[in-house]
Amino acid sequence: METEKVELINFNPEAYLKDGEMVYSKRSEIEKLADKLTQEGYKNIYLMGIGGTEFELYQFAYAANRMSDLPVKVINAADLNAVHPRDLTKDTIVITASDSGNTPEIIEAAQWLIKDDIRLIAFTKKSGELGGMAPTVIEVNGSTGSGQNYYMAEAMLVYSLLYKHGDFPDYPQFADQLKNVFKDLLDIRKKFEPTADEIAHKCYKAPYTIFTGSGALWGETELFAECLLEEMQWVRTRPITSAKFFHGTLELVEKGVPVFIVEGEDEFRKQDVRVQRFCEKIGAEHYVIDTKEYSLSVDDKFRHLVIPWIVNSLLTDRLTNHYQVYTKHNKNYRRYYRQFEY
Repeated sequence: METEKVELINFNPEAYLKDGEMVYSKRSEIEKLADKLTQEGYKNIYLMGIGGTEFELYQFAYAANRMSDLPVKVINAADLNAVHPRDLTKDTIVITASDSGNTPEIIEAAQWLIKDDIRLIAFTKKSGELGGMAPTVIEVNGSTGSGQNYYMAEAMLVYSLLYKHGDFPDYPQFADQLKNVFKDLLDIRKKFEPTADEIAHKCYKAPYTIFTGSGALWGETELFAECLLEEMQWVRTRPITSAKFFHGTLELVEKGVPVFIVEGEDEFRKQDVRVQRFCEKIGAEHYVIDTKEYSLSVDDKFRHLVIPWIVNSLLTDRLTNHYQVYTKHNKNYRRYYRQFEY
């Protein structure tokens, strides 16, 4: 199909590409920060988030743990506040993000991290509460609100740290190729747009929807199911890893319960495909989101680092907007979230 003629609902392509240019322009600033942190020395990295930010950070811990023996962990900010892990010390780097700049659990964590003199890097707006207290802030808030602004900036920091640690020698080449990724992701959105409308129309009334994913894409699977459909659309979902699906959740597959299968390109793909084969065998309604169907201008050896951004484009962006059309529920409206103290 001629994707250049496709119109994306609730999306500004020109602003999105400008956001990409803005984030990429931060490369030098981010790499200098990685230099500084490397010179100071550190023993481990914590990626701290909550809700969507926690899920978005999974991809970096997954990739880091494949490439390096450097301990890189994702932790929920509320859990961090409750546990205060023993390996979180002055030799730790904590990387976090908050689009609002005032996420309560992250603010609470930031307060004691700063007090304990633990290095905190925050991807947030400088004018927010977190931006005003964090010692190091990288601002990537654009006009479109795309999570991929954060993805690219966070990728440049985490992967340049791995490069300087001796684990990712091809990082400079990878970072060079990121320059065109937003153009790729725009084309991917256009390719998926008719499918997004078709799926949303078929599934928005389902009383219950199952989502499976794994590996590099598990965070994106949770993000869409929990943050976008449950929180923003009040659609009941069950996100489950492809492996765990076969130990409980498979018995809930029945008529009227769609199964979304997010298929990646890493060593976990066979688990994702197994779910697909099961659904085919029993004749279940299912929808496969396969990243192999979408091209990127990055070298194949770098695809595993960027395919979460493909899924984010397809599900979190495009499919959410089409669900909103049919549910008639504005995704920005909440009954409880941030509406009062709890």
